[in-house]
Amino acid sequence: MTEQLTETLDELARELDRAHVFHSWSAQSQASSLVVASGRGARVWDHSGREYLDFSSQLVNVNIGHQHPAVVQAIREQAELLTTIAPSTVNLARGEAAKRIVSHAPAGFHKVFFTNGGADANENAIRMARLHTGRDKILSTYRSYHGNTGAAVVATGDWRRVPNEFARGHVHFFGPYLYRSEFWATTPEEESERALRHLRRVIEAEGPSSIAAILLETIPGTAGIMLPPPGYLAGVRELADRHGILLILDEVMCGFGRSGRWFAFDGYGVRPDLITFAKGVNSGYVPAGGVIISDPIAATFDDRVFPGGLTYSGHPLAMASIVATLDTMASEGIVDNARDIGEIQIGPALAELAGKHAVIGEVRGEGVFWAMELVADRDTREPLPAASMGRLKSALVERGLLPFVQDNRIHVVPPCVVTPEEVADAVAIYDEVLSTALEGEG
Repeated sequence: MTEQLTETLDELARELDRAHVFHSWSAQSQASSLVVASGRGARVWDHSGREYLDFSSQLVNVNIGHQHPAVVQAIREQAELLTTIAPSTVNLARGEAAKRIVSHAPAGFHKVFFTNGGADANENAIRMARLHTGRDKILSTYRSYHGNTGAAVVATGDWRRVPNEFARGHVHFFGPYLYRSEFWATTPEEESERALRHLRRVIEAEGPSSIAAILLETIPGTAGIMLPPPGYLAGVRELADRHGILLILDEVMCGFGRSGRWFAFDGYGVRPDLITFAKGVNSGYVPAGGVIISDPIAATFDDRVFPGGLTYSGHPLAMASIVATLDTMASEGIVDNARDIGEIQIGPALAELAGKHAVIGEVRGEGVFWAMELVADRDTREPLPAASMGRLKSALVERGLLPFVQDNRIHVVPPCVVTPEEVADAVAIYDEVLSTALEGEG
């Protein structure tokens, strides 16, 4: 294509978007004008060929990278064979996808309920927990995001919950977050112990026999990539068992390689009752999510109708993309790459940046799941203001890096296939922007 034609395509895309597309979580007059036409691996580009390093993985979901040929080919082959079929039918691709998913789950998980994404995965896990236990309440943390459907958004703890609080039976509590401890803790061990005591008191005050489940992101993602401190998840499991409460672990963002493991909870010595997933299971190539169901809960519905379903549950194109994604991640060592990149490249590089830039209050993460928390003052830990974060985000994009910016944090979340060279390129951009974009502040 000529340069003039490609620039025209970019402008046409923007014009059509402004005229007809209603964007999520946005004031419509302020929606992004960034055009993405295609991509490969950890890079995307617009119609005119301007390239960006994608260190957002879009919405932290493109774990296998953009346009992986094996996954694209699997979708193409499935489309030629069968594009869609009702979920009540038996389909080989669906069975193969479920088999691969449960192969990575703990012992005692054999069934998968497929959904269209992470929100309705959490929605249906909540429904299963209530029906299995005969109880109503769902406990979840204030620093969390579980999706934008009726119960999932009310289980969410952040600001998006407040305009949407129409579902019943939800109670929130504070989870561990040592950097901004709610419990006056000074060590990870203190934070864990005091957060568990707080949860115990919430359970006691709410009435244990009224609580169906505790719903947690194994590693809270959008809320800040806060790794659970030692003993916390095991302590939650013990509290749940003591009172007959189910434990639902939300692995929508942190699962399937993001943490450097197939499931993030594999690193914390805990076994949930229900596991929700989406995003990385097929890198979002076709919308898909689901609930991995432990055997006792699945057995509840052997002779009892489960009152839930979706037209596109187990959609063949999505199932083919899951099979190809998980097979390719295994054969190409992509989960191991995510672990090694985090340990050898990203972690040390971000620590070096923190030593150089006083605006970085804390760095935390694992695998390809990291956050730099930015502060106006390291001593007071006052968050960097929204206007400053906006300038940083704009400067990163101008220099060819797509960031994931949330509140006062830059989340460093590239695809699991990212290379050491791409990490070095991204870190150089972070370094330059942190050195120049905030000049004159403070």
